[in-house]
Amino acid sequence: MTNTYPTIIDNFCRFEKSQPNKLFLSEPVKGVYQDFSWSKAGKEIRSMAAWLQQSGLQHGDKVAILSKNCAHWIMADLAINMAGMVSVPLYPNITSTAVNEILLHSEAKTIFVGKLDNPELIRMGIPEEMTQISFPFYLNVGCLNWDDLVRTSSPLTELSPLDPKALSCIIYTSGTTGTPKGVMHNNHTMSFAVYSFLESTPPLKDEVFFSYLPLCHVAERMLVECGAIFTGGCIHFVESMDSFSKNLQYTQPTIFLAVPRIWEKIREEILRKMPQHKLSKLLKVPIVSTIIKKTIRKKLGLGRVKHLYTGASPINPTVLDWFYQLGMEIQEAYGMTENSALSHSNRKGACKFGTVGQSYPGVTVKLSEQNEVLVKSEANMLGYYKEPVLTAEMFEDDYLKTGDEGQVDEAGYLKITGRIKDQFKTSKGKYVAPAPIESKVLSDAMIAQACVVGWGMPAPLLLCTLSEHARQLAQTSLQEHLHQLLEKINQELEHHEQLAKLIIMAEEWTIQNGILTPTLKIKRKVLDETFKDFYNNWYNASVKVVFA
Repeated sequence: MTNTYPTIIDNFCRFEKSQPNKLFLSEPVKGVYQDFSWSKAGKEIRSMAAWLQQSGLQHGDKVAILSKNCAHWIMADLAINMAGMVSVPLYPNITSTAVNEILLHSEAKTIFVGKLDNPELIRMGIPEEMTQISFPFYLNVGCLNWDDLVRTSSPLTELSPLDPKALSCIIYTSGTTGTPKGVMHNNHTMSFAVYSFLESTPPLKDEVFFSYLPLCHVAERMLVECGAIFTGGCIHFVESMDSFSKNLQYTQPTIFLAVPRIWEKIREEILRKMPQHKLSKLLKVPIVSTIIKKTIRKKLGLGRVKHLYTGASPINPTVLDWFYQLGMEIQEAYGMTENSALSHSNRKGACKFGTVGQSYPGVTVKLSEQNEVLVKSEANMLGYYKEPVLTAEMFEDDYLKTGDEGQVDEAGYLKITGRIKDQFKTSKGKYVAPAPIESKVLSDAMIAQACVVGWGMPAPLLLCTLSEHARQLAQTSLQEHLHQLLEKINQELEHHEQLAKLIIMAEEWTIQNGILTPTLKIKRKVLDETFKDFYNNWYNASVKVVFA
């Protein structure tokens, strides 16, 4: 390590002292915002850190967090860190079985339980002997009460400096590639990632963040939690996805991150209120165009935004271009849990749509012989918890193997062309890379989600779901459009890549039905397992467009 960077606790203490009365966290509970200044939050964090130390837990013990995003999620995470322990954040919508597996694997001793949709059900996965602490506003039976513990514990005043090399958190991956793995990060890897990001971004001050993507996911944790704490900003939370628009309008963030599916939903929402032909017409009139753009951004809640980001999975360049016409430059970024989300991003004013941008300062990139993207930086993980063999497989000469296939242009912009492992072989012995084909399909406004499958089949099939607009069309005109789309795409593909059939799935793919990860990425293996028995029938159907 060449440099030592201030840790998340160093930064929290700095702003707690320099701006004690400034807003730090704001959370809507039953429509009423509960506000926490840096000082108010600090007292609770310090008291909870003291309680953790006095509860019989040892330095370096694991403490889990099971909750949707809320003010006390951040406070619990900081208290765990301040107490010299290791946080293990869990997705709030995983099954009780998965909760049990992760808690046992991580050897967590205590768990914070907060805002959940089905607390009784999900808590069935928590071992009986484990200490459970319930957040305020979301009281759970049989748990210790956060407020009681804070009230009866004197806040820590003297803090021991955190060892940069000490394990800080174990972040379990969302499981697109199989069983979740525990990614280990220490205080240094995370601080390095934040400072590298800040070095590549115009100075951030008094920024307002909107938190709704799972905080246990590395992108939200690094951009929103660390972004606010390392720059003295404030975080507003969503109450529920039903109140998303209302909460976003109230917050008016200056920095906003959304995964591609959210950006697509926002576009659908805008087009529902103003059809494309009308919007295109108005955007051609100079003064009207300015008013329209400003009005749309303000109504969305993005009227004062400085930076818009997308990440977690590939976004279609046509979506980015569409928003750009509205004066919204979305910066696509690229990273993994395994490198603290620090790899590449497009910089504001220099975005190259269709790429994930240039590498961050301190990140070295190279391509393997198979064009796999390999990255090296001080933000790379220590390894997978209790998995030395898997850890060794992830590295090649200190470079992290991303599993993504890519190309780098002369200006250093990286384009992701697919997943190395997502490629499959047809029965004709030819390999097919799904991602580029899916990208072509998703540029069509009728398609909401797409997945190319066909391992061992004579030719690939396209499974997809329809956009809301498409579902409102008459069956005949929809079928005609889909036939034309299939023909158009096949003309652009190599013979062995051409799609045999377009399969319209009856049900949207969601987190609830197990096909999307918590960050809305498609679980290809789950789709394959669920529908593979139908593939031959669909392939042999007499029509090109099959409604499943």
